[in-house]
Amino acid sequence: MLVEEIMKTDVFTLSSDQTVQDVMDLFKEKRIRHAPIVDDGKVVGIVTDRDLKDAVPSRFTVAPKGEPYKKKVAEIMTPNPVTAHPLDFVEEVAMIFYEYKIGCIPVVSNDELVGFLTETDLLYTFIELTGAHQPGSQIEVRVENRSGILYEVSKVFHEQNVNVLSVLVYPDRENNSNKILVFRVQTMNPLAIINDLKKEGFDVLWPNMPQVNE
Repeated sequence: MLVEEIMKTDVFTLSSDQTVQDVMDLFKEKRIRHAPIVDDGKVVGIVTDRDLKDAVPSRFTVAPKGEPYKKKVAEIMTPNPVTAHPLDFVEEVAMIFYEYKIGCIPVVSNDELVGFLTETDLLYTFIELTGAHQPGSQIEVRVENRSGILYEVSKVFHEQNVNVLSVLVYPDRENNSNKILVFRVQTMNPLAIINDLKKEGFDVLWPNMPQVNE
């Protein structure tokens, strides 16, 4: 999946010479928590609700409250932010979020802002990709880390005529020679599938159902 498939294209922006009050007004009106800063058509920074909280005094502060709100955005923004391209893969951008510990990223093409992506967008995408928003069951199976193993496990679901919504693969932290397969399947009663998986010798980690025949 590409960034252009999930990014927002209707982006609310600010310029570096606007004020903290402008940021507050925009965030409140549009109900957003991040905004790219654009000068002369180019992204020069990012401002977030955290930047805003750091810039504005507490409501319990006795000092005059007028001056902080007149600060320029350039004084509180994060300059030269990391950017993404519309044709970047979503998983690669997710790694950027993870490595840089950021909550949003401008999407730039030919030096122009074309979109905006937030951690919430990534979360919604992950939910859709895993099928977690659809009725179903999750089954986790520990398998050998070898070629063809996914096909062997999938045959059990095929024989039970159960639709697989998604498959995720995780490393087994206890044994590098194994993998954990996480299936999201379109059934509310996975008992028969679990039973057949165990009959085929697969190690079902979840659901852990003692009543299933070994």
